[in-house]
Amino acid sequence: MTRILIADDHEVVRAGLRATLESHDGWQVVAEATNGKDAVVKAIGTEPDIVVIDYSLPIINGVEATRQIRARLPKAEILIFTMHESDVLVRELLEAGARAYLVKSEAKQYLIAAVESLVNHKPFFTGRVSEHLLDACLTAYLRKGAGGLSPRERTIVQLIAEGHGNKEMAAILDLSVKTVESHRATAMRKLNVTSTAAIVRYAVRNKLVEP
Repeated sequence: MTRILIADDHEVVRAGLRATLESHDGWQVVAEATNGKDAVVKAIGTEPDIVVIDYSLPIINGVEATRQIRARLPKAEILIFTMHESDVLVRELLEAGARAYLVKSEAKQYLIAAVESLVNHKPFFTGRVSEHLLDACLTAYLRKGAGGLSPRERTIVQLIAEGHGNKEMAAILDLSVKTVESHRATAMRKLNVTSTAAIVRYAVRNKLVEP
């Protein structure tokens, strides 16, 4: 028997979730909570396998409630069930320990699948949320990768390593020479290098050009 706790401050939402979840063979809703603090207390008391929790809860929100539940019940799987979606919110909830995220407008289509994934200890994200995660990962990569170089600066570094001068790069990129010089100076500062030879070594080492 899979034991489920529902935490949402709207009675109609809780009733709908309970009806849908308990229609699935082998699933039982063992507790309901109307705020984040109550969710933590009832989770500790009932030790559910799955917690379906809204982000916008009174007293303590879904992020903090998730963090506290996971700290006390590390085996419990958390499904965030919310009307909100943003890459920042998804990241915060993942860091808190949630492993599934479902927007309420998609509940009819994906709720059962989301809980089934968590029963099997697999994460679940719909296409819309996956796009937020992909955007966040890509942004983090661009910020951290290549010494913090922007895509334009990476291109400049590649062209320098290929032997192009400032005027050639300006023509290739349809930029002014002054703009190219600015990008070049910024890239060198970020990479902490002072010579073209050092740029070439960096580009080869980081696979921007073939040796």
